Amino acid sequence: MTMPLSTFHLTVRGCVASTFAALMAYSAAEPPNRLVAPNDNRVAGGLLRDGTLTLRLEAREGVWRPDGPEGPPLLVAVFAETGHQPQNPGPLIRVPTGTRVHVSVRNALRDSTLILYGLHSRPGALDDTIQVAAGATRMVNFDAGTPGTYFYWATTTHHAVADRDGYDSQLHGALIIDPGAGAPARDRIFVLAEWIGAGDPATRPELRVINGLSWPHTERFSYTVGDTVRWRWVNPSPGPHPMHLHGFYFDVTSRGTYAADTSLAIGERPHVVTEMPLSGGTFTMLWVPDEPGQWLFHCHVAFHTSMFLSPLSVPDPVDPVAINPMTDMMASMRGMVLGVMVAPGTSKVRRPAILEGARTIRLVTQAAARRYGKLDGLSFVMQQGDVSPAADSVPSPSSMLVLQRGEPVRITIVNHTRAPTGVHWHGIEVPAYSDGVPGISGSDGRTTPMIAPGDSFTAAFTPPRSGTFIYHAHSNESYQINLGLYGALLIVERGQYDPAHERLIVLGGNGPGGRPARINGQLVPDTVRMKVGELYRIRLIDIIPDWTSRITLTREDSVVHWTPLAKDGAELPAPARVLRSATLISGPGQTRDFAYRPSALGVMRLAVEQRTGDWKTHLPIVIDP
Repeated sequence: MTMPLSTFHLTVRGCVASTFAALMAYSAAEPPNRLVAPNDNRVAGGLLRDGTLTLRLEAREGVWRPDGPEGPPLLVAVFAETGHQPQNPGPLIRVPTGTRVHVSVRNALRDSTLILYGLHSRPGALDDTIQVAAGATRMVNFDAGTPGTYFYWATTTHHAVADRDGYDSQLHGALIIDPGAGAPARDRIFVLAEWIGAGDPATRPELRVINGLSWPHTERFSYTVGDTVRWRWVNPSPGPHPMHLHGFYFDVTSRGTYAADTSLAIGERPHVVTEMPLSGGTFTMLWVPDEPGQWLFHCHVAFHTSMFLSPLSVPDPVDPVAINPMTDMMASMRGMVLGVMVAPGTSKVRRPAILEGARTIRLVTQAAARRYGKLDGLSFVMQQGDVSPAADSVPSPSSMLVLQRGEPVRITIVNHTRAPTGVHWHGIEVPAYSDGVPGISGSDGRTTPMIAPGDSFTAAFTPPRSGTFIYHAHSNESYQINLGLYGALLIVERGQYDPAHERLIVLGGNGPGGRPARINGQLVPDTVRMKVGELYRIRLIDIIPDWTSRITLTREDSVVHWTPLAKDGAELPAPARVLRSATLISGPGQTRDFAYRPSALGVMRLAVEQRTGDWKTHLPIVIDP
């Protein structure tokens, strides 16, 4: 994230408005071959014949409309096949291993040298480049190499892939090497991208897109229960993107970069609901939908799916907390979002929503006035018995829920705030109607409603697995999660939950755009205590909405070791459950479990630091006799 939400006092400045007007006139006057076509990566570029691919690429300016054909235009540098319309992302290169690749690259960008990465055999070096002067053409020849998911990208500013954000931020395309000749695998390819306008960081517009488009203009997908779905993801954008699938787990089948890829054997594949490729990273995933309904797949950085993503600056709402996305649900979410519809097929629903003997839980949404400057703090408060919680009971984070695996529950959310909301049970395999995205989640003709102020909604489900999960608002997330509408949700085995040997650490926001992060709801968190020699399960929840962080557990400035046990509520494969250094990169929407046995008395520290060093929070841990 480049712009703190607390600085969202956005206005359409005169320079942006005039640029927009000029571009509208420019794009209307230009021939169609100047208009950038969104590329769904279903058709490969070039001519593949007798084991050789011949492709003619051009880097040139084009008019890009990320919000669909009627949306505002942007003038950007993009790739095209010679003689064809420019595309975003650029033309797909897809060949079998062993293919000889001949690519000519023409630089039609004025007064800019094109520095091109990724047109080489795989595996290759991250810093291999080809430079093409303005107006020049260069020929590149290489053998495809090792099968995998890769991409090529370019810059006109000498910036690294992690630093491109404006005019040349869309100069990239997917490069897929298949394992053998014949028809490629049935899969889909997605390219993540960012664009940031010029000017003051507090007012400049920003975009996050998938295959050149921003939700609700991104592609919608239809599957049937039992289908095998294979997706490939590449990230030539500057930032990491924790990509989260609602309703289902998926297996990560490979991870890599634009220069190299590593396939994971079946016994080594993480079973997750969120995977975060770093800038320059790639991954592939495989999943099988087993429940009908309407679902989402999206980046879990709240700003990257917020209403503030647009080619033009977006004015801040008068009351940003109480906006009602249901008045225009499609406009309230933008950016890195895909919609997924799963049809029942011949199988029956596997997740019944109504079961006899369900445990009933009542959560009351409450507000604490001006907890974050001018903005209220928000919280889900678990009601005890028949008496509603006191109006001034607004814990941070929200109340922890502990459910038992296999025990059905009916959780009623009562909204005592002025903010319409919805609740998502992150990582738990629930019926679609209970998934919690207002106006989108649902099946059998029912769509999850917004929980209006003074109203209520009941989510009903049976937790199918034990693990560490999250529940959080899924409406106006940039504000509501940052203001406290999130909490830990633990699913435990009957008779096996031992709180004395567990330590829950919840990382959350500090108000919209605020820094640093809060740990267990506090900027100066209470000390956690453990006993020497005893084995603990550390449950780590990251729901800091808008930051990617580096987490490190140290003793006397030396990193200790722990054993990873689970990710996103699912047990890790055996090769990953080994003692390792207690440091990791984390992003919002991820949970992890670790085993740790303190071996000596003393003081430890869990440091949570923004990935690029903008802020740091510490949790003290004391090891007692």
